[in-house]
Amino acid sequence: MNFSPLLLLLLAPLIAIVFILLKAPAQMTAGIAALFNLALSIGLLFIYPAAQGGYEWEMNVPWVNLPGLPPINLHVGVDGISLPLVFLTAIVTFAAVAISPGFIRRTSEYYCYLLLMSLGAMGAFISLDLFFFFIFHEFALIPTFLLIGIWGAQNRQFASFQVTIYLMAGSLILLAGLIALVMALPAPARTFDIVALQAYVTVHPIAPAAQDVIFFLLLIGFGILVGLFPFHSWAPPGYASAPPATAMLHAGILKKFAIYGMIRIAIPMLHDGFETCLPLILTLLSLNFLYAGFVTLAQKELPTMIGFSSVMHMGYLFLGIACWNIIGVTGAVVLMVGHGLSAALLFGLSGEITHRSGENRFAELGGLAQRAPLLAVLFSFASMASMGVPGLANFAGELMVFFGSITAKLWIPIMSEGHGIPGAIFTVIAIYGTVLTAIFQLRAIKHVFYGAMPARYDPHAASGETLASPGMTDVSTLAENVPYILLILASLIIGFMPFLLIHIVEPSVSLLPFMPSLR
Repeated sequence: MNFSPLLLLLLAPLIAIVFILLKAPAQMTAGIAALFNLALSIGLLFIYPAAQGGYEWEMNVPWVNLPGLPPINLHVGVDGISLPLVFLTAIVTFAAVAISPGFIRRTSEYYCYLLLMSLGAMGAFISLDLFFFFIFHEFALIPTFLLIGIWGAQNRQFASFQVTIYLMAGSLILLAGLIALVMALPAPARTFDIVALQAYVTVHPIAPAAQDVIFFLLLIGFGILVGLFPFHSWAPPGYASAPPATAMLHAGILKKFAIYGMIRIAIPMLHDGFETCLPLILTLLSLNFLYAGFVTLAQKELPTMIGFSSVMHMGYLFLGIACWNIIGVTGAVVLMVGHGLSAALLFGLSGEITHRSGENRFAELGGLAQRAPLLAVLFSFASMASMGVPGLANFAGELMVFFGSITAKLWIPIMSEGHGIPGAIFTVIAIYGTVLTAIFQLRAIKHVFYGAMPARYDPHAASGETLASPGMTDVSTLAENVPYILLILASLIIGFMPFLLIHIVEPSVSLLPFMPSLR
């Protein structure tokens, strides 16, 4: 058995947690662990043999082997689909740790929970065993609930319970689907190993009727976790109440778990179930664009607007995998990285604005560009990335998703054979979603940075007198700027040179079992 460098990605945060519990400086220790994982993930990206695709740095260690149950092994490995998500986890974790205040109450506990979130996400992306794939994600959700409930903003208790109820319900449905997938195989062939499971169902497909039920369970489970309409209502208030670093980690990283699971497990292993549910998927993702997009326009608070925006953009990812062709799925993976960077940026900067101004309502914000010009520039970059402006990472992913959806033979039958909604309609809806994104992001920039300064009453002034310019500080120090600049640089590099990421992703995507009917 060869030692896999991927285990270091799990050991680094664990070791950091031990040192923090032994009274080491919490933020510095967490930052060192996050920086180590970022450097290691970049190194793995450079040395990964992308041209051949497939899994690298595999390690398979027997863990539990009980009579009558499939063996559970610690099987880890990455390919061109999961490795970019490992990098995304590392860079967002570093940024989240760096933007967190060092003076926060219960400091050691706070940073331990952040590291546990990152550890769970990292473990889910490198796991090639269904048991660990599921457990690592659940492991990441526990500190998420605690971070919102203990360090969150207004309504944190309600938001924490709502997030807990929704995500636990989604996890239970997902668990039922995963167990049903394994139990649908003959007893000698039952396994939790994702690679062995895929190899078996490719040769011996599961019965179509069983596939329909199992795929529907996985779709609902993953859909709740990612915020697919109509299971999205937990996300915006949860993100608005969460500490900025928590929102960065969950929206930027953990939300990608569901899309990754659809690409890695649900669609490749359950082709017939996917085709049966495809009209439902296309309908729900369209509502992600239309319903969530218009609701985003109506928001009056910055964090809630960004939360609904994140929900809306899940529609692009679902459209990419609904194409189930090479260009569409490759675009979805590239967009997962791009969206993770832009979502982390927006939530982090929203937290800066709220902390520095004491407000998050558009009506009480305005003119901040005069007092915080660097913050205005950073937020404008993040907004442009979210809008899919050329030169930033989201554009490359969205463009590939659009091309994939145009070339795919998507169709929703209506009434009788030969009548239905062609796939081009969903491409048009998705493109219209970029228009909505531009509207609400530009509206946010206008209100927050270039709108009229609101009058604030000065408690030390005479009755009725107001302050023309409420107090506001900029992100002026190097330590304050570095995490945001790092995320922007990553988005710029991918945006200007998308081939750097595409040449890693596409060979592994091409190894997926695509269906001729949807190519």
